[in-house]
Amino acid sequence: MLGDVTQTTETPAPTREPAGPRRTPRVHRAWFVAAVTFVTIIGAAAFASLPGLLIEPLHGEFRWSRGTIGFAVSVNLALYGLTAPFAAALMDRFGIRRVVAAALSVIAAGSLLTVWMTAAWQLVLYWGVLVGLGSGSMALAFAATVTNRWFTARRGLVTGILTAAGASGQLIFLPLLSWLVERHGWRPAAVTVALAALAVVPFVWLLLRDHPADVGLAPYGGEYAEKPAPVTGAARRAVTVLFRAARTGPFWLLAGTFAICGASTNGLVKTHFVPAAHDHGMPVTAAAGLLAVIGVFDVVGTVASGWFTDRFEARRLLAVYYALRGVSLLFLPMLLAPAVHPPMLFFIVFYGLDWVATVPPTIALCREHYGEDSAIVFGWVLASHQVGAAAVAFAGGVARDVFGSYDVVWYASGALCAAAALMALVIRRGAASTPAVKPA
Repeated sequence: MLGDVTQTTETPAPTREPAGPRRTPRVHRAWFVAAVTFVTIIGAAAFASLPGLLIEPLHGEFRWSRGTIGFAVSVNLALYGLTAPFAAALMDRFGIRRVVAAALSVIAAGSLLTVWMTAAWQLVLYWGVLVGLGSGSMALAFAATVTNRWFTARRGLVTGILTAAGASGQLIFLPLLSWLVERHGWRPAAVTVALAALAVVPFVWLLLRDHPADVGLAPYGGEYAEKPAPVTGAARRAVTVLFRAARTGPFWLLAGTFAICGASTNGLVKTHFVPAAHDHGMPVTAAAGLLAVIGVFDVVGTVASGWFTDRFEARRLLAVYYALRGVSLLFLPMLLAPAVHPPMLFFIVFYGLDWVATVPPTIALCREHYGEDSAIVFGWVLASHQVGAAAVAFAGGVARDVFGSYDVVWYASGALCAAAALMALVIRRGAASTPAVKPA
């Protein structure tokens, strides 16, 4: 009997998963999640590298006007932004893995279908609508959601790194896609985009986790919290958050500055730099190579911006970034030439450092003013970014058709960036703002 009692008292606890937190590993799981997110965004970045390379080949093959092609790109950019807040809400409902895997599959389908298109409306449907919807679900709201859930400390740095992933993807894919377009036509490039999106799906499904509590951990630098229940009514929540945020001044200032950000980057330079340089006699591969170099320095600038955001006031950082970008764009029309020369290289480096450096302080300001809803609010701010990009993608093509050059668009974008710098300084400090978390 005594032996039975002894055996009973020494019986180990059941081997079920603990309900509470586990012991934090030496390398926190959050960094592995960030790494998978980084690779995912790189794989999805192939679609963002292609529109600027399609304008001349499609114009040459189908005789579509640049305005028509620009319209398809503008639909893509607009849906990219408008889908983002709903995608953030869907991630709260169905989880990050399901939403991102589905989005990558839609991107692949849309890109692949363009191979068989014969009419302009098909370009709008396949590249504009399908790729736009898929890429919108892979937008920066994805990075914001991962950062908010998995990190308490070093949020600015991680945001900068994940934002830089898009530039890293551009660096990887743009030279390859431009070579394919130059040597083999635009169709193999479209197939490459589809394959790149599909290749990332297994990484997302097998390695990404929705919440630290899924693996019994606290967020990096924070305290353990149970995983919240799925939030139903994703669309209703996204719209409700929009109406609530729209009653505040900072939302409109953030949306306005970010619209100008999109107009002066994705809408203008990413879409029209290659054809504009080609107008001045520069080979397409050389112009695409310069865009890839922008991607190199974008990585440096965005990571540095994340580091700065952890330490300096975000609105002042935004003002500096927009002012410097505006100055650089005013000089660009004088730098375009048949060959690459040192002043052009200086512009590429300078502009690259500033390309998406605006993202970490913008996300920080959303978090400061809107707390738990910040990822969805940032999704709506990102929608304004893409609406601005879409407007200039279309307007740039029309301006080229009407005036025979892009000069007026460069000058207008420079002036808009000056206005964005002033708008950033007007944003007030959030009532819920807290000092940046210092590294341990």
